[in-house]
Amino acid sequence: MSFSFSFSGDDIEEDQTTTSHPPPTHAAETGTLRRPSSSAFPVAGQPLLKPQKHDLTQMLNLLPSKISYSTLTIKLDGNEGREVRIPRRELWDVRVQLMAEDDEEGLGNLGKDDVKTGVYEGGFKSWESSVDVVRVVDGRRGLVGGGRSVFELGCGTALPSLAIFQWLLQRTVTTTGAVNLGLADYNPTVLQLVTLPNTLLSWAQTTKPETWEAEGELEIDPDLISQFLTSLQIHNISLSFYSGAWSPEFVDLISSDSTLKSTPLTIIGAETIYSPAALASFGETLMSLLNLPSAEGSTALVAAKKVYFGVGGSMEDFCDLVRGKGGLVEQIREESDGVRRAVVEVRLTG
Repeated sequence: MSFSFSFSGDDIEEDQTTTSHPPPTHAAETGTLRRPSSSAFPVAGQPLLKPQKHDLTQMLNLLPSKISYSTLTIKLDGNEGREVRIPRRELWDVRVQLMAEDDEEGLGNLGKDDVKTGVYEGGFKSWESSVDVVRVVDGRRGLVGGGRSVFELGCGTALPSLAIFQWLLQRTVTTTGAVNLGLADYNPTVLQLVTLPNTLLSWAQTTKPETWEAEGELEIDPDLISQFLTSLQIHNISLSFYSGAWSPEFVDLISSDSTLKSTPLTIIGAETIYSPAALASFGETLMSLLNLPSAEGSTALVAAKKVYFGVGGSMEDFCDLVRGKGGLVEQIREESDGVRRAVVEVRLTG
């Protein structure tokens, strides 16, 4: 089932978005991204994608030789003019790469449909509610400090995780505890084509401010990748990438991952409950993760539209599901400009 919402991703219509430029008339050098000959996406009627963890080094080695980007500037709460700038890979640059690889299915997922249930879950685009999460987390940085694992479900372009990643890189190295940052999206191609490149862009912006520009190209070579991996070690940050459907198997994968074991989780989800099916699978998975024995003290921040008109998901239905499973829900932010949105915090009772 395909959905085209009345709102669009990637064009977050707020004053904090810089204007994206059209692609150049000549084809940019894109390098190669080798994927199995079989599609990463399930065929209609076939089982959903099996959950799996992806090796960071292998993913880095599959990046193109350069990526084009522009910067989204998000104004944070308060009157001090505070903001966070998040560079993102240009979608036209992704499209050029997919065209060079003759990947018609990948190109189809950059088309008019925002979501194709069981095939593509909208990860190439940035969504309004993810900006709301960035602002909430900025005011609750204790939830993303040392000794915790931050885990974004349905990350896509990963705006909240990228903001957190930048803040972690700005910490005083000698006084920080380890932080595990997990990023999960249904589609492995989304992780490879936008999530990981965006993470590398945020790292480059934060660690190389003297040469960084708001838009341009980032050259990727073995030396840059080596610097990136070394910087993660120095700052006590581990990055983990997961793909596949939300399911009991997905929970088993996370619970068995030593990277995330024995630490409280701060789980983030934005625009993950757009339909009854998505709401149910996300809610079940979220509550299962919060109930893991190793995740005592965990919490979740979930952001969404109040109602997804014409699609069927709603924040009220999500809250009812959580309460029905013994969870506590507190609304901590509401946005009334445009389509009404909210951010809720979910905890276990007791």
